[in-house]
Amino acid sequence: MTGSVRPAPLAELAAPGGPLERLVATGLRTAGTGGVWSVGDADGVRGRGRVGVLGRGPCGERLMDHDTVFDLASVTKIVALWPCAGALWQAGRLPLDRPVGEYWPPAGGRPAGMLTARQLLTHTAGLPLRTRFAELYGTDPAAILSGVLAAPLHRPPGAAVEYTDRAAVLLGHLVESLAGAPLDELAARQTWRPLGMTDTRYGPLGPEPADRTAPTAYEATVGAVLRGVVHDPSARLLGGVSGNAGAFSTARDLERFLAALLAPPAGAAPPWGEPWIAESLRVQTGGLAPARGLSWLCAAGTDPAEGTFVHYGFTGTGVWVSRRRGRWALLLTNKVHYDRDFRPLTDLRNAFRRAVFG
Repeated sequence: MTGSVRPAPLAELAAPGGPLERLVATGLRTAGTGGVWSVGDADGVRGRGRVGVLGRGPCGERLMDHDTVFDLASVTKIVALWPCAGALWQAGRLPLDRPVGEYWPPAGGRPAGMLTARQLLTHTAGLPLRTRFAELYGTDPAAILSGVLAAPLHRPPGAAVEYTDRAAVLLGHLVESLAGAPLDELAARQTWRPLGMTDTRYGPLGPEPADRTAPTAYEATVGAVLRGVVHDPSARLLGGVSGNAGAFSTARDLERFLAALLAPPAGAAPPWGEPWIAESLRVQTGGLAPARGLSWLCAAGTDPAEGTFVHYGFTGTGVWVSRRRGRWALLLTNKVHYDRDFRPLTDLRNAFRRAVFG
């Protein structure tokens, strides 16, 4: 199946009471207590909507809105790690096809040292599929990095596309080492501040943003539902700042980010831009499936040649972009707060994508 049907104009899709508003409202009856969505193009937002409340209990007293803060989960890979890698690549400091052990001393002589940054970005590195950091390596971040570097590969690099958070954890450490700064500082300096993303940051969050944050799941070690503290256990072990997860953001900030992928700003442009975006938003995995770009996934149900890319977060977040269609979209929900049956959210995401991109 391919997305060969040309979608309706964004103004028609996003009109009050229109197709997207009805679609999301119907889908969230079984996929969450609420969510927000936006669609737009290179010039910005063309329509947006909101449905429901932040969560259950006391969180049910506050409506979802475009300043609601969401734990982005794996969308962190897109809004934090991917542009930081791009800044290094455009500066000639991150070679995509050299084994990382040749220029990153901690990886030298380790199984991970034979991998390339391109393989890490496309999830073709052959790394073990599960993290299991605490179980395998303990709770010390240095021991975790050492364990990830030393872990035997699951399969030969380049043999298959297999999504794993280990790739982003490794790449995050590599980026920090090459740039000489923590990932949260790099992302803020190179992406979030230049684009005016004032609500985007790594946690834990302070009282004000936490108060408007959609809750995620109950965490036994904390004794509470997480809100403003990262849901992902691997990122929590690593202090909340990691390449795989840990960032929080709002729809308003993500609208700015996605519009910049279609028309990178002139004035205060970030140190990544057109060359990195063009390199990333094309198929990098040959005939392997599922087809991926750099960090980005070719959207399910579309022909990879059509260039509709997506990235999801486990908590219920998702962002899409298509340079060919000249449009972007986002759908942010509180799925893991609601339940762990992901089929309704998958159905909603697919229907949302078909409506916006064909």
